[in-house]
Amino acid sequence: MVTMFGRAKINLTLDILGQRADGYHEIATVMQSLALADTVTFTRQAEGIALTVDLPGLETDERNLAWRAAALVIERCGVRGGVRIDIVKRIPVAAGLAGGSADAAAALRGMNALYGLGLTDEELCTLGAELGSDIPFSLVGGTVFATGRGELMERLADFPEIHVVLAKPPVSVSTPWAYRAYDAQPAQKHPDNPSFLAALAAGDAAACMRLAGNVLEPVTEGAHPVIADYRARMRACGADCAMMSGSGPTVFGLFATEERAARAAEEFRRETEAAVHLTRTAGRYEAAV
Repeated sequence: MVTMFGRAKINLTLDILGQRADGYHEIATVMQSLALADTVTFTRQAEGIALTVDLPGLETDERNLAWRAAALVIERCGVRGGVRIDIVKRIPVAAGLAGGSADAAAALRGMNALYGLGLTDEELCTLGAELGSDIPFSLVGGTVFATGRGELMERLADFPEIHVVLAKPPVSVSTPWAYRAYDAQPAQKHPDNPSFLAALAAGDAAACMRLAGNVLEPVTEGAHPVIADYRARMRACGADCAMMSGSGPTVFGLFATEERAARAAEEFRRETEAAVHLTRTAGRYEAAV
């Protein structure tokens, strides 16, 4: 038996540089791992893949990214045997936090460990990129500048550990819809990634938080004004930075102290319909057990 953590992520910056010939969008984004994580346990079985998830309504067959990741490893590596995968979900679903990608990354690492395949991080990332753009980052974790579809990664100095409040409003956002809406009305203002990277290299977290930005935020806020309301509430609660992650709808706030973050989380639980999580930034991926 092997247990892995699949960790949530936020986008500290997200810029869209254009649409590619393959239909994907060229992006430039600083992604950051969080301590909030799903627990994914792997047990050998004679054949096939059996998947359980403790959250009702989630797919447990080939529609699930973790299932597909395990199947890809079995196929490509000629694994003789199967696996039972048990997922305990903590990352909100369809929230812009890469929960599905995190579980798929855990599945790639878990199969590698369970069957002693000896695949390198680079080889795992190559497999992951076949399944989803966020999976290579979810395999590596920490603080990363990603380009291309998100699979071309440059490791950065770790963002300082800081307390994070996540607030997911009760709305759904389709990532393909968000990108199509962006194409119809591209952003006038783009995050300054070079200045963000320079500030991070200098250890200036305050400057990083001033420079954070997401070009999809206006698009998703236009359809769901609650996101703008949550950002304003985060600021009013003392967040040093408040923005939407990915294509949304989750809003995150970065707080200098745990006490201030805890008060903000309690206020969101009391006064909004948000699914709320109190967590912190985290460094590069490490196996759990």
